[in-house]
Amino acid sequence: MTDILPLPRLLVEPIVRAALVEDLGRAGDITTDSIVPPGERMAGVIAARQDGVISGTDAAAIAFALVDPEVAVTVERGDGARVAPGDVVLRLEGPARAILTAERVALNLLCRLSGVATATNSLVEAARPHGKASIVCTRKTTPGLRSLEKHAVRAGGGSNHRFGLDDAVLIKDNHIAVAGGVRPAIERAKARAGHLVKIECEVDTLRQLEEVLALGVDAVLLDNMEPAILARAVAMIDGRALSEASGRINAQTVGAVAASGVDLISCGWITHSAAIIDLGLDAA
Repeated sequence: MTDILPLPRLLVEPIVRAALVEDLGRAGDITTDSIVPPGERMAGVIAARQDGVISGTDAAAIAFALVDPEVAVTVERGDGARVAPGDVVLRLEGPARAILTAERVALNLLCRLSGVATATNSLVEAARPHGKASIVCTRKTTPGLRSLEKHAVRAGGGSNHRFGLDDAVLIKDNHIAVAGGVRPAIERAKARAGHLVKIECEVDTLRQLEEVLALGVDAVLLDNMEPAILARAVAMIDGRALSEASGRINAQTVGAVAASGVDLISCGWITHSAAIIDLGLDAA
C-alpha cells in the first residue's frame, strides 16, 4: 500500500495540542523535568511491535514539534505503509525532555490510528476477492478524532462515508417513523436539500426498497440483510442508485456480502472498536 496525502496541519494541530494540554496538566512533566537535565539530547525510534498498517505519523510528529520545534522527526514508514515487528516508523533526535514529554500523546495517536487503518485493511483484503465493493466508515468515531480516524480508514485502503450531519442526507428508520413513511421522508428531504446534496435512504425490506426506488434517491442503505436478499436487492436497484450494505460486518462475513454485488459496505467497528497497534519508543 502506498502513502496517502496528509491532512492539513490546520486540522490536526488543534487535536494534538488539546491532547498535550490534557497530559501536561497544571505543572508539566514533573517526572522528566526532575530527572533529565535541560540540555540533554537523545535519539530514539518508534518501531512496530506487531504487524499492521500505519496511520497517524503526522499527528505524532506534530506532538513532538509542539513541545519543542528542535525535535527532528524522520518518517521511515508513512501512513498506509505495512509494518512487521521491529520495523522503524519514526526516527527522533533532539532535546530529551521534549521527546519524553511528548512520547505518550504521540504514541496514543499513532497506535490508535494505526489500529483503525489495520482493522479497515483486514476488511478490504477479505472483501477483495469477492466483488467490487468499497469498505467505508461511518460516523461512529471517537469524539474529537473524526478527521484523523477517517483519514486512517483511507490509509487502510477504505473510503469515507459522510463526515457529519451537514454533508449528505441519510434517511434512517427513525426519520421514516417520525415522518410517517418513506414517501413523506424522501419528499421532504428533496424539497429541502440543495442541488449538490446527495440523498440516501435506509431500507429493511425489499418492499421498502421498491418504494424508495420509485421515488428516486442517490443511494440505498440495505440494513442487516442476508447475502441472498442483498443479491436480490442489487438486482432490483439495477444501477439506479448506489447500493450500500451494513450490519454485522466482519472479516468472516464481508466476503459473502461483497459477493452480493453491492457497491459499498459500511462498518462502524473499524473506528469505534478497532484494537490499537502496538508501537513503542526506544532510545537509540
